[in-house]
Amino acid sequence: MTDINRQITLNSRPDGWVVPDNLSLVEGKIPEITAGEILVRNLFMSVDPYMRARMNDVKSYMPPFQIGKVLEAGVVGEVIASQNSEFNLGDIVVGMLGWEDFSKSDGSGLVTVTRGPLPLSYYLGILGMPGMTAYAGLVDIARAQPGEVVFVSAASGAVGSVVGQLGKIIGCEVVGCAGSDDKVDYLVNDLGFDRAFNYKTCGSIAKKIAELCPRGIDVNFENVGGEIMEAALWNMRDFGRIALCGMIADYNNKDMTPGPRGMGVIIQRRLKIQGFIVFDNPASNREFVQKAVTWLQQGKLSYRETIIEGLENAPAAFIGMLKGENFGKQIVKIA
Repeated sequence: MTDINRQITLNSRPDGWVVPDNLSLVEGKIPEITAGEILVRNLFMSVDPYMRARMNDVKSYMPPFQIGKVLEAGVVGEVIASQNSEFNLGDIVVGMLGWEDFSKSDGSGLVTVTRGPLPLSYYLGILGMPGMTAYAGLVDIARAQPGEVVFVSAASGAVGSVVGQLGKIIGCEVVGCAGSDDKVDYLVNDLGFDRAFNYKTCGSIAKKIAELCPRGIDVNFENVGGEIMEAALWNMRDFGRIALCGMIADYNNKDMTPGPRGMGVIIQRRLKIQGFIVFDNPASNREFVQKAVTWLQQGKLSYRETIIEGLENAPAAFIGMLKGENFGKQIVKIA
């Protein structure tokens, strides 16, 4: 084993869109562990939209990344050294670790998973934060019911693709939007969405939603914000619910943009809008993983990943994900 530990650090804070110069590939030494610590060889790493917000020096639900420091991500790794009685050599762990080949940890926040018929990378997607987020937003926050109309933005992404499938399992009518015709075909033909459209080529998004959701929207699972959220808002039914998961349309804006127009509709139609974080309800997360494993094995859930190999390609994977170049969950294979 080499004694070099490659790492990705934050070189500078982005001014608008992230560019390669904002991130640096550096080489350090593999960390030495002491009592209570473990050394993890990182196997797979997740890149996600929320990371863009952490590159800004602002207070949020997670602390901002620091200049010159290693970035953090959801990681699946193998324990290769342990001085912690709760972890053994060869254990597979999942949790927040560094954008690096090897990470040292005291075990806080790490969970052990078993090797099985499903790929380990699934614990960063359908069985990890994206899948848990989909379940929490649709079931706990929006409380979607059979027969209701669910609209999902960024529907082919890691979260949205699970939301749509969960909606169908519940018995909802599901409509989604995505940024290419191939992704729209995937939503309808592979994931079972009732209808979907390409928001980049449809003309008026509000009119397209009205066409595809003639009864209106009961539940909007919002991942994008901006123009798409505004269009969905105008098509909500009375007493509709909006589970506000992400605002990726605004993450790369240099200045704060005004909120959706027509906010008076919230009063007129007695709408509920609630933001949420996946860590809010651990019991719900555990419930989802147990159900999802069964649904995957039964073929009730379908899942797609885009895997880029090599830690050195993590910045490109992250930037591409922000631009919607990935299909399904974006994963970086480190080892």
